[in-house]
Amino acid sequence: MAAADEVGVASTNRRRLVAAAALAGAGAIGVMILLCCYTVGTSEYGLVTEFGKPVKVVATAGLGFKLPYQSIRTFDARLVAFTPASSEFLTVEKTPVVAASTILWRIGDPKRFFQTVFDRTGAESRLGDILFAELGAAIGRSPLAAFASMDPGMYRAESILAEVTSHCRDTALRDYGIDVVDVQLRSFDFPKQNRPPLYARMRSERGRISMKYRSEGEEEGQKVSAAAEQERAKAIAEATKLAQENRGQGEGQAARIYAQALSKGPEFYLFQRTMDASRNLVPKGTTLVLPADSELFGLLRRSDYYEHGSSIRKVHNRHRKE
Repeated sequence: MAAADEVGVASTNRRRLVAAAALAGAGAIGVMILLCCYTVGTSEYGLVTEFGKPVKVVATAGLGFKLPYQSIRTFDARLVAFTPASSEFLTVEKTPVVAASTILWRIGDPKRFFQTVFDRTGAESRLGDILFAELGAAIGRSPLAAFASMDPGMYRAESILAEVTSHCRDTALRDYGIDVVDVQLRSFDFPKQNRPPLYARMRSERGRISMKYRSEGEEEGQKVSAAAEQERAKAIAEATKLAQENRGQGEGQAARIYAQALSKGPEFYLFQRTMDASRNLVPKGTTLVLPADSELFGLLRRSDYYEHGSSIRKVHNRHRKE
């Protein structure tokens, strides 16, 4: 019985050892899987490192494999907006200005990025230095009117920022593996302590320009008025000349018509002239003494004076001539 018990115990111990070995093997396999497998998201870069040294860049999302002693580090591949604090610069005229920009960037070379800046904090620190240097140089080479001007020909802020973006991109990608997408000007103003005199100078300058434009406008207005007056005088002269010609032609035509009409009825003409003379000569309430042979007296006595008296007058005139 004792031998049988010993055999059962030994068998049980062997089964336990086998189970423990199997469990240990499964655990080892699980650990190996955990150490050798990794995943990279769709918006990430993966970087496999070996004792801190980068050996492989993973740009494809999904499941990947590595050696157990290797490590995996992921970086955000999305676009990042960095807004450094505003800084004071000098324009080419030595005018102090305060400018603030926003820089849009993303990782362009994960290996270079890891070796130089390591993470986002280090990257934005380097980008702030690069942006400060390039923006300060661009503002120092440019006049104030290139950033704030009412003249479209003087305003060049967009082209200057494009140049700043290009220089920042070249430097950041070469030195830190950072891809600078764009640099935008967030604000552009004068320092608070310098604003009153600068604004006063700007008002004075705008006043001078406005006076210049006003004087030029008045001069042009006088030229236009003089030209218009000259054209008016010329048009009036031509119209007066044409009117006089037409009036002369009309008066000549009227005289001919009048003469033709008088030749057909001289008695009527005498009657009309007499009546006109009587209306203009004798005011209302006036006593008039006329000789007997007066034309007006004869007309007042007889309405047919001109018909009856025309032959008598002809005889009387003939006797007087004789």
